[in-house]
Amino acid sequence: MIQTKTKLNVADNTGAKMVQCIGIPGGTRKRYAYLGQIIRVVVKVAAPRRDVKKHQVLKAVVVRQHKPFRRADGSFLIFDDNACCLLNDNNLPKGNRVLGPVPRELKEMGFETIITMAKDVI
Repeated sequence: MIQTKTKLNVADNTGAKMVQCIGIPGGTRKRYAYLGQIIRVVVKVAAPRRDVKKHQVLKAVVVRQHKPFRRADGSFLIFDDNACCLLNDNNLPKGNRVLGPVPRELKEMGFETIITMAKDVI
């Protein structure tokens, strides 16, 4: 459950370390974003001499959330942190490696490239 001003870790190798959610597309009354949804973020902490710079506004997809996520079989999935992967204008990942576990539900949501780059798929 991600809302505006939520800080998220970045789960790819673009150079950004931490981002802050500044908007959730889908109308003015859209308050929360969940696993697999695209959000608008601003980079708060970034590594030097990389493609992504501090204060840059980008799109990202939520790949981990701390709130329990219910699967179709009735089980719940809980991660230790909130994390996202940065996207370019065509909704493709900016990085070429995804760090940490990602849920397999992202494949059904249209993010097959993130699943193929991830090391751990839960």
